[in-house]
Amino acid sequence: MESIYQSHWILTFLILFPVLGALAAYLAGERNARMVALGAGILEFVASVPLFFSFNPAGRCTFKGSGGLLGPGMREEVIPLMQNCANAAWFPDWGIRYQIGMDGISLFMVLLTTLLLPLMVLGSWTYIRERQRTFYPALLTLTSGVVGVFVALDMFLFYMFWEMMLIPMYFLIGVWGGKERVYAAVKFFLYTTIGSLLMLVAILYLWWRAQAGGAPPSFSYYAFLPVRTTEAEQFLLFLAFALAFAIKVPVFPFHTWLPHAHVQAPTAGSVILAGVLLKMGTYGFIRFGVTLFPDAATDPRTVFWAMVLGVVGIIYTAMVAAVQPNAKKLVAYTSVAHLGFVILGIFAFNLQGLQGALLVMIGHGLSTPMLFFLLGMLYERRHSYEIEDFGGLAATVPLLAVMLVFAAMASIGLPGTAGFFSEFLVLLGTFRSAPWMALIASTGVIFAAYYMLPMVQRILFNPLDKPANRRLPDLNLREMAILVPLVALILWLGFYPKPVLDRMQPAAQMILDMSERSTVVEPFGFAALDAEPNR
Repeated sequence: MESIYQSHWILTFLILFPVLGALAAYLAGERNARMVALGAGILEFVASVPLFFSFNPAGRCTFKGSGGLLGPGMREEVIPLMQNCANAAWFPDWGIRYQIGMDGISLFMVLLTTLLLPLMVLGSWTYIRERQRTFYPALLTLTSGVVGVFVALDMFLFYMFWEMMLIPMYFLIGVWGGKERVYAAVKFFLYTTIGSLLMLVAILYLWWRAQAGGAPPSFSYYAFLPVRTTEAEQFLLFLAFALAFAIKVPVFPFHTWLPHAHVQAPTAGSVILAGVLLKMGTYGFIRFGVTLFPDAATDPRTVFWAMVLGVVGIIYTAMVAAVQPNAKKLVAYTSVAHLGFVILGIFAFNLQGLQGALLVMIGHGLSTPMLFFLLGMLYERRHSYEIEDFGGLAATVPLLAVMLVFAAMASIGLPGTAGFFSEFLVLLGTFRSAPWMALIASTGVIFAAYYMLPMVQRILFNPLDKPANRRLPDLNLREMAILVPLVALILWLGFYPKPVLDRMQPAAQMILDMSERSTVVEPFGFAALDAEPNR
């Protein structure tokens, strides 16, 4: 077992096994599909857990012999901080290879994805009543694509996984969604596809520029790093990547597809969308946007406008969330606000900001899915997401009420939960490079209470004046099995995030070193930073 967790086979398993599970669930038929999917989800998660303990933050991958990571003719390449690497020829004439690996950043994105898979199956147990033999295979196939995105080191392979997840997500919304599911699915697909096509053009251009410089054919991420471009080329290429990532996050003003997708999607669709799919955008900024185009990413204009959009996303979407009559749409808007903190942390370009951004990604991937699970449980009981249809539920479903209050507090960032420590780190890092931006963004904590607490008040503690709310069943064992792991992890990250920070710190520092940051914006309190504060 130890040799498996030191090789690429565990990552290959985590990518391919959900596809095999999807096939098995389809062949199992309508009645047994969910049981097969649950078994596959549990096995996928259990297989991924030892990665946390076997991971070496200072590890590295070494490829020997011709046809290494960078292409033919290279005798040996050492890739620092990457582990569990694979490198096999796929289309060698074009330099396309099966290249995967994992560092301290992708580790937690993979673990978050595998954790949510069995929980999503349990959350759909009674929610999905029709076409189960196609619903669960779509969910499993989607998980395979997401894991692939977080471990791909070949840019063609990354793009393939990036696009692969669109199809099952489109069907999850369009087939099992609400009344306006087709509109929401088409809008989701069009938005993400347009950005993705521009990124594909940029990838092909980088490949062409690498060949023009005499390098062997290769789509490797590491082969793209030394490609030299003019200032104008780098800005255009960065914008092509950034647009794809900004739509996926989504960054204001590219967020308009998200509320529709969340409201119309089934519970599992909302969970995986908020839990990991949105993180593909922020992961893309960290892994590719900042490192492939360091001059464009650290340009004062880029940093300034990225932070402005992050702050506007925090404040504006919080205000919009506060007036939503639909609880699911309210929670959907909170994702834009939370991920605005991630954008701030990334473009602060210091270790506190970047680690805070990564922790926000993990914490948001726990608290927001918990909220969507709870709203899905309420929907199964009342067939409504409208806040006015509830009231006084604390008296009839006390366990559900406790869980909803906890999830709301975690989303707000109450001390002792994952949200508090992560947002504190982001604001600390942002303050060191842009004090005024940090000051404005800190008001987002107040706005979070402004939109979340009234929703909890109206659902749980308003008068119990609707007869339909008087006889609702409380949480059962299956539903508790979904929520308890999320509660435990939120508290763990809130009280003791050190094991997570220790594992991600070397990779985060390397991202900062690769960005070669030298200058930042002067207006609005921006000040130049040297390399010392990153330590």
